[in-house]
Amino acid sequence: MSSTETTNDGASTKVEGLQEFTLRLRRYDPESGKPAYYEEFTIELEPHRSVLDGILQAKNDEDGSIGIRCSCRAAICGSCGTRINDKPGLACHTHLDEALKRSKDGKITVEPLGNMPVIKDLIVDMDAVHWKKQARVTPWLLPSEPLPEREHIVPREAMVDVTQSMACIQCGACVSDCLSMEIDPLFVGPAALAKTYRFVGDPRDARHQQRLNDLAQDPHGLYACTHCFNCIEACPKGVAPMSQIMRLRRIASQDHHIVDRNNGERHEMAIVNSVKKYGTLNEANMIPDSYGGKLHPASARAMLASLPVITKALLRRKVTPKSALFHPKSPDQAQIKRIYREVGEREQRLEHNLYITQPDEDPAEIAAHEAHVAAAAAREAAAKPGVDQTGAGA
Repeated sequence: MSSTETTNDGASTKVEGLQEFTLRLRRYDPESGKPAYYEEFTIELEPHRSVLDGILQAKNDEDGSIGIRCSCRAAICGSCGTRINDKPGLACHTHLDEALKRSKDGKITVEPLGNMPVIKDLIVDMDAVHWKKQARVTPWLLPSEPLPEREHIVPREAMVDVTQSMACIQCGACVSDCLSMEIDPLFVGPAALAKTYRFVGDPRDARHQQRLNDLAQDPHGLYACTHCFNCIEACPKGVAPMSQIMRLRRIASQDHHIVDRNNGERHEMAIVNSVKKYGTLNEANMIPDSYGGKLHPASARAMLASLPVITKALLRRKVTPKSALFHPKSPDQAQIKRIYREVGEREQRLEHNLYITQPDEDPAEIAAHEAHVAAAAAREAAAKPGVDQTGAGA
């Protein structure tokens, strides 16, 4: 691979390692009054260089009016979030050769993030959507009073657990690809809900129940996620926002027993019970089971409202009267019930989190740390007025 450059005396020399790439940028300037359009730029860079490097070269050499937001150029600040070949990501963290492999037409298409207003070209208004939703979830610690004289003593596992949600760099990639936000712009969103788990999972925070109840009762909150997995694939830092949302739901329903007015908790239990009974989802029972049973007034209203959808499903033979009335059971029903039984008999709910299941320290160091935490907690308990060293009241 080589390219050419011209020396001061007019001679052309080959530059090894450079390759030509075509960037197809979406351009939009609201002040011009013109609609958005695409413009192509040819750049020459080493294949391992980033898409951001290519955009900056085009901006420097061809058109200084190209709008792109960037800062660290090291996948830390999250400023250069864009859509590259229809996938959200960091322009500084996407190599040109990798982007070219994902291209369908040999051109690297770069567009602004979705679900947010465009200010200019590749720059979106994060304040209007992303940061507004972050503020919605009270993104700071609300500790109990009075505060300890020294630091809080927190179990290591608890802090390692919230490290996953703390890894978020607020790039907006998950917001861009969220199908729920596309349908419902008022949805709190994956980034803000992942931030919520950062505090709900923190034992120092004293408002777990209040945070969860607030988001559970919000029709655009905890139960508005549709499990599309897009945010998990989009996140460049492995935060897995949808996984954090599912954990929030489990804590809300199983630990705090929050019954929301949106029937989100009942709907999830309807799915769980249907799979337990049949091995598959009995969609005919989803509405009545989610609204308190077939005889509940709310269930009757919901069934009536869904008649157009049911009629369309019957006409297209997606559902038949026989399958609706006599839902078949899975041939592996015994195996499914065994799984339910084993999970139900566990004394403690298991949360799958790679930050937890793969220790990053020596077991001896972990044991020493836990002993230090236990000793510090014992000293703190002994120092409290009216409490002896056994922990019993004076």
